[in-house]
Amino acid sequence: MPELPEVEVVRAGLEPAVSGALIASVDVRDARALTRHTGTGEHFEAELTGRRIDAAVRRGKFLWMPVGGEEAIVAHLGMSGQMLLRAPGAPPERHERIRIELENPLHGSLSLVFADQRTFGSLAIDQLVDTPDAAAGGRGSSIPRVPTQVSHIARDPLDPAFDEARFRARLARTSSGIKRVLLDQTVASGIGNIYADESLWAARIHPETAASALPTRSVNRLLSEVRAVLEKALAEGGTSFDAQYVNVNGQAGYFAHSLNAYGRTGQPCPRCGRPIVRVSFMNRSSHFCPRCQRER
Repeated sequence: MPELPEVEVVRAGLEPAVSGALIASVDVRDARALTRHTGTGEHFEAELTGRRIDAAVRRGKFLWMPVGGEEAIVAHLGMSGQMLLRAPGAPPERHERIRIELENPLHGSLSLVFADQRTFGSLAIDQLVDTPDAAAGGRGSSIPRVPTQVSHIARDPLDPAFDEARFRARLARTSSGIKRVLLDQTVASGIGNIYADESLWAARIHPETAASALPTRSVNRLLSEVRAVLEKALAEGGTSFDAQYVNVNGQAGYFAHSLNAYGRTGQPCPRCGRPIVRVSFMNRSSHFCPRCQRER
């Protein structure tokens, strides 16, 4: 599933194309792409046609495009969702579900395509509500509003309004393993399996270490490594293992070449040379170095 770096790469690619653009038409080709939308495909088309997109905004793994002060188009990429920019009249994409024709005052006519092979992603029109802390809703906008579908999601560690003290306090009263806590999107958003494994490897913390057992200095080091890993992944366009994750131009990211733990089962740890191990974890896997990340 795309995590923060992948969704941010998509958001940044969309931003110049959609900001200020008029929605000329909407074509819902597969209603399965509207699982989070409360209306029909016809309703989605009618409600958006003729409206103007204000920005492209992200919090954690969620992306939204405000259309006026009260509503937004919310996008969740699921396992394989793609937001692609194409020239007007371009042939349909493989697994295309929705196509939105845009008129941008600077870039002219563009087609915004939502494609999704596994149909776990979705677009929806959702109401915007005020943020409890009065800070900007997410990256890409200074407006302190967020869609209701995203309002329960915590801020991500790259958000200027991320509350470090609250994060430390949450860990201090949580006995669950630290990796499980990192994956909890109500604690810190945007971190998935890949970047949790990479951050824990960098911080030399075993994934099953109880969050409450971590001293403050270890929590601070972990938070620093989380940010460093996310920033590096952003700089390298995210992580692509197959053609399911691509940016708005259909290009893959290359952070997979920088992985130290995730997906490297049996390969030597870049730090100590001991083979990386893989264990089952919450219907997925954890990857770590048994020497560098000893369970305490």
